[in-house]
Amino acid sequence: MSQNLPATASPVVTVHRLTKRFPGIVANDGIDLALWAGEVHVLLGENGAGKSTLVAMLAGLQRPDEGHIAVNGRKEVLHSPRRALALGIGTVFQHTMMVPGLSVVDNIALGDPWWRRPARGFYAGRVGQIARDIGVRVNPFALAGTLSLGEQQQAEIVRSVLRGSRVLILDEATAMLTPKNADELGQLMRRLVAQGLAVVFITHKLNEALAWGDRISVLRRGRKVGEIPPQRLKNLPPQQVTGEVMQMMFDLSAGDSDDAPASTAPTMAESAEVAGIDIKGALSVNAAAGPVLDVKALAVNDPLVPLRNINLQVSAGEIVGIAGIDGNGQKQLAEALAGQRPLAGGRIFLGGEAIEQMSIGQRRRRGLRYVTDDRLGEGTVAPFPVSINLLLKQIGEPPYWRRGVEQPQAIARHARERIAEYDIRTPEWDTPIGKLSGGNIQKALLARELGGPARMVIFAKPTHGLDVRNTAAVRERIRRSARAGMAVILISTDMEELLALADRIVVMSGGAIAGMVHKGPRARSQIGELMSGAAL
Repeated sequence: MSQNLPATASPVVTVHRLTKRFPGIVANDGIDLALWAGEVHVLLGENGAGKSTLVAMLAGLQRPDEGHIAVNGRKEVLHSPRRALALGIGTVFQHTMMVPGLSVVDNIALGDPWWRRPARGFYAGRVGQIARDIGVRVNPFALAGTLSLGEQQQAEIVRSVLRGSRVLILDEATAMLTPKNADELGQLMRRLVAQGLAVVFITHKLNEALAWGDRISVLRRGRKVGEIPPQRLKNLPPQQVTGEVMQMMFDLSAGDSDDAPASTAPTMAESAEVAGIDIKGALSVNAAAGPVLDVKALAVNDPLVPLRNINLQVSAGEIVGIAGIDGNGQKQLAEALAGQRPLAGGRIFLGGEAIEQMSIGQRRRRGLRYVTDDRLGEGTVAPFPVSINLLLKQIGEPPYWRRGVEQPQAIARHARERIAEYDIRTPEWDTPIGKLSGGNIQKALLARELGGPARMVIFAKPTHGLDVRNTAAVRERIRRSARAGMAVILISTDMEELLALADRIVVMSGGAIAGMVHKGPRARSQIGELMSGAAL
């Protein structure tokens, strides 16, 4: 906390028992939080922990179902972003909110009454003064679209300060930045709190939390499960802080049984009961036949998380989990295996055949499938009907196209079969897939990727954002794939999911493999040690 602030100072913003529900899920469950001037308050938690919902309520984008927000000790209703800004709460999101075709000053003027002539000269002067005060360079007349992402974020921070923000929320602000730009943002946060602002920094990167945070709060499954205050954070060695944060994030104190799920995660038996599937019998891992997938010294050049020296083998009937804090190279690895990223080095063998030079389509025809975590942005085309999305990677191929001519009857028949087999809840086979629920879109992705001669399947966060019933159904599909003899890679940030499904779990950190854990009584604690760096 800033040395200039009195010890008895009250928090700028307090959150009291804040609760927000959506159909089938409690996104925030009775959260209490205090934001102090002169502090960088780091908010940690895995995807689905409730961070984004909490930010949305502080920013005036969502209204709580229970609880309230107080500003300077007074209970307030943040019914809109304008109201949040008027109360001094500014938010900079991961994806810039600036209009690319407008200059910085015109973007700032967008909040002014429409009938008033934009005060470009005044704003330009204020932008220059504030930029100098906080130690950044912002050209007030530059088009937003010509600025780098880091420069756009700096401009948005200047805009928030200009608008009188006393609390600045940075929501995953470093997620898309290079390490150099992320470090510059961290230094900027320190300068802002030195001037008396309260900064809320949402991240999933522990190294950033330790480098720039004054206070750390952890969310898990919609609840605040712990906090490390400034004095304690200052006195503890980094290794101990990391261990405590990992324990809170992943509930490592829940016991070391590899089949002890959290209260909201369905067990294997519950999954079977919900899906109506018999799961008796163990998985059959055919390691003697040699690996289906053999990755040797794989390397990928990436400005955010480069991969280096990845060695991995997956056998038929085996589920290999990939664990790690989000942003440690899991997505880069999946895309490199699927053919969506070029390699900087290394080899990839599928069934003994080298495939690193093959296209996405060639790898798919040889049985390598990838179920992306971006269902709508990458996995499907929202306006296209379900039937076409089920064939999205087979466009132009017989029997659904002949000599380039679409065969509607064959496409419809294929769609009806997949809809029935995978229980895709859709009004019709020609309904635009974007109108379906997230669970049904995921079922469509599984129907597409698991059909035909699939030998190796990569699942990236396959149950993220799904309700309990759909989560159970998807997990059982993963088990069924392995029982059918497919080799499976399961990338997940849900430790309970990995412990329930995977035969062994590889932990990634900083674009490399930190270690591997076999399923067993101590798997949970061993994974936590590898993720925290304690085992290195």
